[in-house]
Amino acid sequence: MKDQISIIGCGWLGFPLAKALINEGFSIKGSTTSMDKLSTLKSNGIDPFLIELDEDKLIGNYSKFLQGSTTIIINIPPGLRKSPNKNHSAELIHLINAIEKSSIKNVLFISSISVYQDDFNFSKITEDLLPNTNSNNGKQLIEIEESLRENAKFKTTILRFGGLFDDKRHPAKYLSGKTNIANPEAPINLIHKQDCIEIIAMLLRKNTWNISINATYPAHPTKKGYYSEYCLKADLALPKFNKAKKSKGKIIDSSILVQNLKYTFKQAP
Repeated sequence: MKDQISIIGCGWLGFPLAKALINEGFSIKGSTTSMDKLSTLKSNGIDPFLIELDEDKLIGNYSKFLQGSTTIIINIPPGLRKSPNKNHSAELIHLINAIEKSSIKNVLFISSISVYQDDFNFSKITEDLLPNTNSNNGKQLIEIEESLRENAKFKTTILRFGGLFDDKRHPAKYLSGKTNIANPEAPINLIHKQDCIEIIAMLLRKNTWNISINATYPAHPTKKGYYSEYCLKADLALPKFNKAKKSKGKIIDSSILVQNLKYTFKQAP
């Protein structure tokens, strides 16, 4: 049996990730905020915990959730679209304080390429560029990244994913039929859920810590071209784009990921 891992956030990505890691021999503790999901986690071999993050405190038996684990995977989206005034950074500080008192030696933080600012030149971005966004979501992620990276009590790897998708949850389905969509010429930066799971598993296998890694599929067609073609093939209503304003965007370069892990992407957008 390999080491025990705690995954906070066993949802759309975290649940299949937990199952994949169990198949590799890891023992998994997994958290959810839904009482109804506890039985599903348990029936799939995951030791289930009801854990909720709050700006004022952690809710749930978090000490037992962390007990005995050498690694924690923090996989919780900020949730600022639904709650734009939420202080996600404050929520994570309580978790970091709990991690400091636990057996955790390694932290894998699932972040986002939203920490990088879009621009009119569609800059090619590598990990050499310091996160520089002005968005509320991105600034909170930057603050969390820094808090984890500067903590001497454990090793931290930051994994910044592009837009996550799979066959059932695809951004084209959200954009279908919408009008006045901004930045039609901006490059896309997407990554399939299966690639996300495999990349995380490889980082764990190789004990890759104290590094920041960007992860998007290495093809970057334009937003308008890609989503229009996808909707056409899927028989969905075509999205309509606003060409009046100059497009802003970025190209995320995943070369460090490919070089360090010898990784080959499995699923094209």
